[in-house]
Amino acid sequence: MSKGYENFNNMETSFRKSSLIQERIGLVSSHMYKQFLDYQHATLNTTEIFSEMIENLKAIADTLKQSFSARGITTENIYVEYDKDKSVVVINILWHTISLTTRCNYEPQALFREGAAPMFSGRIMAINGNYNELMEGIKSRNEMMEVLLDKEVASLFVPADKAQNSIFKIRHLSNREFFLNNTDASREFVLKVVETICGGGVYHEEGSRKSFNI
Repeated sequence: MSKGYENFNNMETSFRKSSLIQERIGLVSSHMYKQFLDYQHATLNTTEIFSEMIENLKAIADTLKQSFSARGITTENIYVEYDKDKSVVVINILWHTISLTTRCNYEPQALFREGAAPMFSGRIMAINGNYNELMEGIKSRNEMMEVLLDKEVASLFVPADKAQNSIFKIRHLSNREFFLNNTDASREFVLKVVETICGGGVYHEEGSRKSFNI
């Protein structure tokens, strides 16, 4: 009889453990499913805005060509290139090269916000330099992100909800948040990045002095 009670107690204990596992893992799976949905929606919104950015960069390049041609300056070094997946675009403006990419979105990620809830979002990074050249020899995501963060000019964080504003952060402004509605985000982001890079200049190299803004 005692063995029968022991077996019953073991079965009851096993059942309780199984129920507890199901309950707690159920909460985890629900949480991760919500993150996955937000990631999907943010990725779609980010891809849409990035495609618009490519078109805006083409318009910027055409306008610059007209402006410099009128001043008698050759425009062969003003052009836009992008990959077939539309995840990287490079604009060359005379001696400046600027790249934008969405390749930093390889998992659900949230933007940390001081005094506010984190915002799950896609990210478009603007970097100073040619993305394709900077990525030569890069073998891992960690190495890729190190280079991108080192060369970052600004980032646009695109939320999963289209009704919510995107958040624009410029590196040299101490990551202060600027809000852009998703109708204007693609245009305003590329204009601000071009103004930031091309509105400054480059010092002759002397120790730590490399660039300036005017």
